[in-house]
Amino acid sequence: MPKLRPAAPLYLATTFLSTVAAFAQAPAQPGPVHFTVQAPSNITAPISGRLLIFLKAGSGDKAVDSDQMSPDSTWIGAREIQSLKADASVEIDPDADGIASPSPFASIPPGDYEVQAVLDVDHSYNYLGRGPQDWVSPVVALPHWTPGSGGSAPILQLTGHPEENAQRTAALAKARTQVAPGVVQLEEIQSALLTKFWGRPVSIRAWVVLPPGYTEQTKERYPTVYWTHGFGGNLELILGVGVSLRDRMKDGKVPPMIWVMLDESCPQGTHEFADSVNNGPWGAALTTEFIPSLERKYRMDARTTGRFLNGHSSGGWATLQLQVSYPNIFGGTWSTSPDPSDFHAFSGIDLYAANANVYRKPDGSPWPIMRMDGKVVVTLEQYARMEQVLGPYGGQMASFDWVFSPKSDSGAPRQMFNRVTGDVDPGVVAYWHDHYDLAHIVEANWPRLKPDLTGRIHLIVGTADTFYLDSAAHKFEEVLTRLGADPHFTYIPGRTHFDLYGVGQDPRGLFDQISAEMYAVARPNAHWQAHAVAAAH
Repeated sequence: MPKLRPAAPLYLATTFLSTVAAFAQAPAQPGPVHFTVQAPSNITAPISGRLLIFLKAGSGDKAVDSDQMSPDSTWIGAREIQSLKADASVEIDPDADGIASPSPFASIPPGDYEVQAVLDVDHSYNYLGRGPQDWVSPVVALPHWTPGSGGSAPILQLTGHPEENAQRTAALAKARTQVAPGVVQLEEIQSALLTKFWGRPVSIRAWVVLPPGYTEQTKERYPTVYWTHGFGGNLELILGVGVSLRDRMKDGKVPPMIWVMLDESCPQGTHEFADSVNNGPWGAALTTEFIPSLERKYRMDARTTGRFLNGHSSGGWATLQLQVSYPNIFGGTWSTSPDPSDFHAFSGIDLYAANANVYRKPDGSPWPIMRMDGKVVVTLEQYARMEQVLGPYGGQMASFDWVFSPKSDSGAPRQMFNRVTGDVDPGVVAYWHDHYDLAHIVEANWPRLKPDLTGRIHLIVGTADTFYLDSAAHKFEEVLTRLGADPHFTYIPGRTHFDLYGVGQDPRGLFDQISAEMYAVARPNAHWQAHAVAAAH
């Protein structure tokens, strides 16, 4: 909070009188913006978490929330609170820590606004948004509001929990009905490697989706696809994708395979099944513990040509790096819209450039991070500022640091860029380059990787990818082509990050093409469509 400067000495009475007159005529200067938030009256134990204030122009909304695609439409402030008792109140100055998004609350122009308080009790807002465990206040109208103008603002009382999305709840419940032996089964296996790293039990979790006609008595072994989700996914949310894949097998659209729907979410964001000094040895745990355990239990084709990878966005990067890191285990990856695979194009930004800055281009214009219909809708600075105020954990940029960065002296990951200035830390980028720049890793290790990696990298991305991820794909393809790695890259004209899988009116039609190509590797010349239809009936 800015401090008031001390008044100048008043040497003459005339100076004093003129000063008083001037202040009398000048408009009052706005003071700090404060909101008072009161704990629920019905809690039986104190509550803690990150207290968030959301404020936007308008009236009549049931909820006031952040909007990733329009970060300037809602102001967000935050304060960590500890052990707030029933009916106790806490005051929050959203500008106190200098991280209010998109700008200080004191700079908000006068107008009609509405405000809501949310207590993020488990610090998961950056990843999942508000959940049923959080506390929220009713939306309070602020008509004719001027920030810091004095007067008593309404108390924001935390009275209940966020309303659940009825449509989503129904979809999740419907998917749950398919969880049954021989259909979709949950596998949760405690990892010795990860447990040792964290000093507490840590498990790998996945839904195992079995093809129609699968029984323990069949002699047939099935090709297996290891699939994982993008940022914001978790075990609960990915079940529906697995169920839809089984339906596609039942309808003869997808060949008979076992799909392992891997959960890569963690409190830090997504661990992406990378071996990391911050998140732990997730890749080693997957390949040496989880997969062997599944192959002992299920009738899986345990040959390299029987194991495949597929994932989208952060899951696309995860599957790319698993194929590069463990090329003798997997027979190929089909990675869609992956996070940057070449850090010369980190959503368009060359992290290796001299004086690199992720907020500003050399000409001073902002770096975009999202586009829609050919227009920039969000800059990286806007995105990072919103993420920082929501919490320094679980957001996309923080998640990259947890996966890619070395540790700082405090034990936390070093940040790749300064959150205030956008300046890139060359030391951190050098570590990223050596350990996680997939284009560099493949090129530097090509003599060793060539026998197992040639022809096994498939990448599909839209030419209008929302996060500019097609730029890194082109860079990676250039490297692979130069090496003679027989890459299979597809750029779908006009497709974005969110509609890539659509074929005609089918939003998941791309799964059919991907799975057919995998099956052709595992079972050359097999007539799977007739087999799948027969199994379905």
